[in-house]
Amino acid sequence: MGSVIGDVLPLAVGVAISPIPIIAVILMLLSKRAGGASAGFGVGWIVGILVATGIFLLLSGGIDTADSDNPSAMSSWVKVVLGVLLLLLAARQWRSRNANAEPPKWMQAIDELNFVKSTGLGFALAAINPKNLLLCVSAGVFIGTANISGGEQVVALVVYTLLAGSSVLVPVVAYAVAADRMRGTLDGLKVWLQANNATVMSVLLLVIGAVVLGKGFGGLF
Repeated sequence: MGSVIGDVLPLAVGVAISPIPIIAVILMLLSKRAGGASAGFGVGWIVGILVATGIFLLLSGGIDTADSDNPSAMSSWVKVVLGVLLLLLAARQWRSRNANAEPPKWMQAIDELNFVKSTGLGFALAAINPKNLLLCVSAGVFIGTANISGGEQVVALVVYTLLAGSSVLVPVVAYAVAADRMRGTLDGLKVWLQANNATVMSVLLLVIGAVVLGKGFGGLF
């Protein structure tokens, strides 16, 4: 199982340092409904990662049992396709790095989010947002096609989810413990991430896409 954790670790890091959810949770922690909104967002974020990854883990579990002369080739080709998609997404992010785009409407309305609405937003950013979804799909494929038991797959899924969700959970917990001390740090981090969002994501997706693509080609040759 250790090798599977090693395979999904870069993917978990990719989700964890994705700037948009970090910016979102920081804005919630600085809003007038900080406690409820940030807690809801954390719950939705974790559940979204778990559901998205779990679904593709189950779907990919049947890949190696397909009627084929070389069943492992199919899972390798899936990884190649995912790697290419991640590289294309990295290129798109890099081209948009200098664009002065307006913040999304949901980000402008964060002060009005309650627990329920922020939970839905967290779930959407984790399970529907294309960047994070591709990373969760890749993790699900890695775990689902690994030669490990069902129990070990569950452990790998939980480890991946906790690592991927840590960047949202840690600020929420830290703010609950020491709200006054966190405000200055959170505000500075928010400004930096907003200015460098596209660059961070493009480099991140480039590295992870290359890793996934390499794993796919490694299984073919």
